[in-house]
Amino acid sequence: MNPPPRIWAVGISKLRDLYRDMAAEYDGIADLRIVALGYEDAVHEIENAGDARPDVIVAAGSNGTYLKARIGVPVVLINPTGFDVMHALARARREGERVGLVMHGETPAEVTRFFRAFGAAIETASYLSAEDAESCVLDLRDRGVRAVVGPGLVTELAEKAGMKSVFLYSRASVQGAFETALQVARATLGETQRRRRLDQVLQHLRDGVIALTADGRIEALSGKMAEMLRLAPSQVVGKRLRDLAPEVASAVPDEPGESLETVRGASYLVHRSAWGDASAASGSIVTFQESVALQRMDRSVRARQRSSMLVARYKIDDLTGSSQSIEQVRQHARRYARSDATVLIRGESGTGKELVAQGIHGESTRREFAFVALNCGAFPETLLESELFGYEEGAFTGARRGGKAGLIESAHRGTLFLDEIGEMPLPLQSRLLRVLQEREVVRLGSTEPLQVDVRIVAATHRALSERVKAGEFRADLFYRLNILNLMLPPLRERPADIATLAAQLLWRTGRVVSFDAAFKILEPVTSMLASYSWPGNVRELQNVVERISVELDDAVAKPPKLTAALMRSIAPELEDETTALNQTSLKARSRKVEADEIRAMLDSFNGDRDKTAHALGISKTTLWRKLTPR
Repeated sequence: MNPPPRIWAVGISKLRDLYRDMAAEYDGIADLRIVALGYEDAVHEIENAGDARPDVIVAAGSNGTYLKARIGVPVVLINPTGFDVMHALARARREGERVGLVMHGETPAEVTRFFRAFGAAIETASYLSAEDAESCVLDLRDRGVRAVVGPGLVTELAEKAGMKSVFLYSRASVQGAFETALQVARATLGETQRRRRLDQVLQHLRDGVIALTADGRIEALSGKMAEMLRLAPSQVVGKRLRDLAPEVASAVPDEPGESLETVRGASYLVHRSAWGDASAASGSIVTFQESVALQRMDRSVRARQRSSMLVARYKIDDLTGSSQSIEQVRQHARRYARSDATVLIRGESGTGKELVAQGIHGESTRREFAFVALNCGAFPETLLESELFGYEEGAFTGARRGGKAGLIESAHRGTLFLDEIGEMPLPLQSRLLRVLQEREVVRLGSTEPLQVDVRIVAATHRALSERVKAGEFRADLFYRLNILNLMLPPLRERPADIATLAAQLLWRTGRVVSFDAAFKILEPVTSMLASYSWPGNVRELQNVVERISVELDDAVAKPPKLTAALMRSIAPELEDETTALNQTSLKARSRKVEADEIRAMLDSFNGDRDKTAHALGISKTTLWRKLTPR
């Protein structure tokens, strides 16, 4: 709770007595002190009050005007109301016919007009100093005035001159001054508290902040700025920055803006902005930010920022299937998630390479940070470079103002998934290799490398080793990428998973009530789906299922019978392949069945061809020949 405001009521004689009569009304509201002094004595008392210095002063007449001109504390003057004047004059008329009104300063014009309008025979006079007041009183006495109305000083002088006197100020006018003083004191205390809080904020800022007047004098500064100046704040406020620290002053930009400056061996980003009314050049705020701290902050911000588009949506368990080959993929993916090494995922188009990449990211220690995906075959070389590495402002025609962070920067502390890595142009392969080796990226148009912490997961449907031999892919990049290797089986090699996968895809369309209902709808055509080779793999299966869901739009209300005939009308490609199979020779069918059995055996031995050939009682050459399409 804030202490009550300190109010000093300064006055002598009758005004002092009026203060005392009213003091009890302000107990608990204000710390009211009555000072029975005037002029220079009152100034001396106030100036030497130390911590007990008043927040505001109440005074009247020439005494109040004297104090107001000589001390730095707000002074509220007691102003008599029109009622005060009329009431005091009425009392004075009872003392004699000739009445005088003596006031400090000029007699208010409305009072003079009132006297003239009503024909009141009132002598008026005004004074500026105690000597003036005495002269006014004696002059009125010599002119036959018997009663004088005025402030305390005037009434004392009148009584000394043998005249009657009436005190001008009423209880109401003094009370009004006290109320005004309370408002002023509260406002002053509020401003003091705001200033104190501002000082506390400034002292806790990590950056150097300094407020300068238009002529370069220091108005306020932060603790960090005081350290830079090597001076205490009390030693610098009100002084010119150029006189105290020329090297610091020379680092301040001449106009609002920012620049990179070196001050006493340290690098700072110095920013200047207008303070107050910029058009009047009332001053400026200057901040000094250490470049090292900015770099740390930049790394932290980049690490925390994650767009909603840079989040992994799939998990490893979203890879549907119960076949041994797909279970091995799940096991390897979980094992690879515990590592931070680069992963190369191989597989035909549509086998779920990005799903597996997202699943690896989601179970890794990087899961709280960004997952950024880029298809290297979807952009021309120049655009791919700017997307991947970013660019500075002005790096090329059409470059965004302020530049743009590349996807490598966006993936800082997260995972960067490079799909179709085999399509990346050779010049960009060199730059990517440097990112992998040095863990730093340089934007287009820049010469300053930026440190990045990124895990790379790459994917391809091509045989990269063959592209290396053909000179279309860098061997050193291939070795950097091919640390952890994961091969996704095509859908035709796991026919047992097709029914489950199709039912799940149908359920996800939202047009059937459950997975079981979807499975039941597809049951009549399960063998038809399983016998198709699915060159587009899961992506093609998803397209066919989407077609089925559109045809069966009323499946929620009344599940229809999905017949082979209806299936052939929905997906003619299934019938084409079935017809082609029927037209093949018995010998070709036998070879296919034999090859499928050998592949199943190969899966059971985790792809080990030596063990598979030994178990089948054939040579590796024969095994290879039987698996080769004819």
